[in-house]
Amino acid sequence: MELTAVVQLRRMVLEHLARYTWNDQLPEHVYDILQEVREDTPRYRCCVYKERAVLKNRINMALGQTCDLNIIEAAKLTLNTPERKDLPVIDVLPVACDQCPIETYFVSDACRHCITHKCMDNCPKKAISLYQNRAFIDRTKCVECGRCKAVCPYGAILEIRRPCVRACALGAVSVNKDKKAVIDHEKCVECGACRSACPFGAIDERSNIVRVILEIKKGKKVIAMVAPSAAGQFGFKVEAGQFYSALKAAGFADVVEVAVGADITSVKEAEEYLEKVPEKQQVMTSSCCPAFVNLIRKHVPEMADKISETPSPMVSCGELVKKLYPDALTVFIGPCIAKKSEGRQHSDVIDYVMTFEEIDCMLKGKDISIEQQPAEEYERDGSSLGLGFPLYAGVTAAVKATVEAKGGQVEKAHYAAGLDNCRSDLEQVSKGTLASSYFEGMACPNGCIDGPGAVADFRISKVALTKYAAAAPVQQAVDDKHTK
Repeated sequence: MELTAVVQLRRMVLEHLARYTWNDQLPEHVYDILQEVREDTPRYRCCVYKERAVLKNRINMALGQTCDLNIIEAAKLTLNTPERKDLPVIDVLPVACDQCPIETYFVSDACRHCITHKCMDNCPKKAISLYQNRAFIDRTKCVECGRCKAVCPYGAILEIRRPCVRACALGAVSVNKDKKAVIDHEKCVECGACRSACPFGAIDERSNIVRVILEIKKGKKVIAMVAPSAAGQFGFKVEAGQFYSALKAAGFADVVEVAVGADITSVKEAEEYLEKVPEKQQVMTSSCCPAFVNLIRKHVPEMADKISETPSPMVSCGELVKKLYPDALTVFIGPCIAKKSEGRQHSDVIDYVMTFEEIDCMLKGKDISIEQQPAEEYERDGSSLGLGFPLYAGVTAAVKATVEAKGGQVEKAHYAAGLDNCRSDLEQVSKGTLASSYFEGMACPNGCIDGPGAVADFRISKVALTKYAAAAPVQQAVDDKHTK
């Protein structure tokens, strides 16, 4: 992930909240963050007061509360009350939104004042006229249909959309009458694309970093469930054993690889596929990516009955941990923001979800350096294919291998990454114009390793995870002892 000023500000807020929580200094010192993060000088905004107001919004989101609260009140609520699961995971920071210009189409200097006037002739609202020998768009008449852009022979009419609007492939982000960004949570699948795209950091996710620290400080048995995409997240030279050692130094009672859950999912999904396809239905989709699953349910509902009923690796791992440690609290750690909403839906086995970014800030708040930790010995149970779930078509590879191990075959597997591609391909499958018996969809364009909660470039993670998976003690899910 690119370390922009927005990312730095968000991480500083999380780290300071973590530090004060570890030191029992919340809520008394929450206002100190305004000085320590130093967004209190007019570097990014019009004035000191605007920047302080924005920073307060960031603090409230990091506390998991609404942005309108006083930050002391918000800190007290977080310390003394459970998570507000009625609040969306992804939300707009109202003060931070810069009210980007919303004129989608405008005439550039490339206009050659030609005599064909295709832009004028094709405008259904007669919103284009000639002014000073070039085309002019009347904003009061323009309905932003885009016909002028399409017909201009010089490509002189440009389309510019807000980064957040452009990033959302599902039309869940729009602009209200005050020119502020708004999220339609009926359409939103909480993929986090808008959060990553906003250059002002005006969209963020709610965090449970304070609550997880509190659970540890209370002496509860908190189990860390680490996603396979952890490989390479904290540096190419950092070993998995060092990361696990750091988690235990922070107070986690144990660490479990979610690759074990991936193996369980592979076996169950393979069995489900053999049972359903093609006898009961022509196609079955994966269920691992919560944003992809939400995409189907909200935007391609005609495919909803084709979603695999097998729990995701996170949920499968949570079920396993709850059996091994009935009194434990589970914390999934991965690169995905959408997993937070999935965790809420499976609160019986998933207590908290944290991103790699949040766990990094949590450790730094306790002055724990992952690089300086000893490499702890641990038992590697997950298979090579289970560890490969976050990679390109990783789920497909594991399910196909498991189906074959059980005497079957996946005839027509299809993989799509990016919500726009997923939606388009799903619609084709639904219409019968794209043949597929197993459809794997991932919201993030480069798979889970490119999730919005990652801290490393996905290319580094890909190399590191491929190497780590290759060294697994077993190749296939059926050889994992937890699937026997």
